Amino acid sequence: MPELIAKSALSGQIATHAGTTLAEVNVGQITSIACFPGQMAAVSAVLGQFPAPNSHADGLCWTGPEQAFLIGRAAPDLTGLAACTDQSGGWTALRLSGPLAVDVLARLVPLDLRQMTAGHAARAPLGHMQMVLLAEADAVLILIFRSMARTAWAEIEEAMKILAARKAL
Repeated sequence: MPELIAKSALSGQIATHAGTTLAEVNVGQITSIACFPGQMAAVSAVLGQFPAPNSHADGLCWTGPEQAFLIGRAAPDLTGLAACTDQSGGWTALRLSGPLAVDVLARLVPLDLRQMTAGHAARAPLGHMQMVLLAEADAVLILIFRSMARTAWAEIEEAMKILAARKAL
């Protein structure tokens, strides 16, 4: 019987330009939780406070009305309360940190990123790709479909190189 070995989409790639770093990171398990009608309070009682729109905290990230990603921990039994699906293999996590991080993403994302502080989250396009963006204290975590990981990496790194070159002038 063949033995399957899980691999990350980008093999743990890291790039740094002008003090700004882009790195593929392992966030652990990602579970999509979609509350059944009228069950959000019950789901919150089991998981902890369900995230408000456009926010994330304690491993829960808002992804839509009465929907969230549980990141980094196994989902408890929510039978009868919510539909839970393991999304771990379908997403890649990229962390962008450093002095040019917001400027890099401003070239690719149609949001006012300067208004996003730690705890904010958004579903938005990254160029032509969909992503989930989580603002952290000193970085931005980008969840992108695994199938788009190399394209997202290339576009983000290209923006990093352009801004680094401008800074060097």
